[in-house]
Amino acid sequence: MWRGFQSFDLLGSRVSEDIGDAFNIMRAKRLVVQTRYLYVGLLITVLPAMMSSSKNAPYWATTILPMLIGGLLLVGFLTLIPVKPERISKRLASKFIRDATWSSPLVAMLCSSWCVVNWLYAPEAMRAYYPLILCMGSLATAYCLSPIRMAAILNMAIGLFPISGLMLLSGGLMDQVAATCILVAAIFLLQLIFDQHDQLVNLLNLQHEMEKQAHTDPLTGLLNRRALARQMEAHMQNEDQTPFLLALLDLDGFKPVNDMHGHGVGDALLCAVGKRLAETAGSTAKVARLGGDEFAVLLPGGSSETLESLSNTLLTALLAPFPIEGQQLRIGASIGLSQWPDHGAEMKTLFEKADKALYTVKREHRARRESTEARVRVA
Repeated sequence: MWRGFQSFDLLGSRVSEDIGDAFNIMRAKRLVVQTRYLYVGLLITVLPAMMSSSKNAPYWATTILPMLIGGLLLVGFLTLIPVKPERISKRLASKFIRDATWSSPLVAMLCSSWCVVNWLYAPEAMRAYYPLILCMGSLATAYCLSPIRMAAILNMAIGLFPISGLMLLSGGLMDQVAATCILVAAIFLLQLIFDQHDQLVNLLNLQHEMEKQAHTDPLTGLLNRRALARQMEAHMQNEDQTPFLLALLDLDGFKPVNDMHGHGVGDALLCAVGKRLAETAGSTAKVARLGGDEFAVLLPGGSSETLESLSNTLLTALLAPFPIEGQQLRIGASIGLSQWPDHGAEMKTLFEKADKALYTVKREHRARRESTEARVRVA
């Protein structure tokens, strides 16, 4: 439901799902900060607007409409007072954007109605003041709503087009000149809004790409050590305190393959191993390449029985040959495992326990290690 609304709000422009949440949160933060000042400024103009209303206009246009507009602005301002921009969540950002998209056109319609009615009933010498008041408020509102393009466009269209059209069709020469200036200013602001949107999207895309590069192994596309550490920290800080397993894998027989067939084949083999580990570990697991021919698997919700099951599953998956450039290459692995919190409450301890178990296995079987052999040791 929210994705559909987001596409509508963006007028068909593309925002990838990778930055969708960050994009909405950033828009909501800007909206909250900017509209607070906007509400104060518009509230200040409500009383002067009532006092300057045309004496010949109906009571509902001179008094009721300004009071209704002031009431809506006051409610909006009071709603934003307790909101802290730095604590805006995805759900709250979605709410702000939806509310602004439907509420701002409503206020614009009321303001536009006040302006049109007073312009029609005012003496010719006083007419120019009403479009001026409306124009300043409408353009300021559109600028503050610029993070939400649809809301800004609707606000300008509803607020400025009726009075501008009326001035062009029914006004004198100076009215027509003023209406033209209003429309030119609206078009100029509209271009700035679109440019701001594109800059924000490009900035978030760049940030996402930089973060992805910082946390992704460039060869295999798996997580790197830093990203794996963040995942472990997240599990440790989780309130449910669900145990997880850490498996460290070191390939056996990779160096001879690399030396015999070249680094290109070796890199392709590492990618194939990483892909098979990710497919075998399942969607809930996190697979990382730590460097060289070392991999790691993080499996949430593990128990002592899962330790043996995980090791057997991973080792069995690696026994099948890897078709690389027309060759059937075989590779083995040794595995060291540790479990949180049984084997340590800190990340460093878990890595040390799993690493120690891994190299204990390799030392014990160094004399008879073969590339097709796979072994495992639990911390």
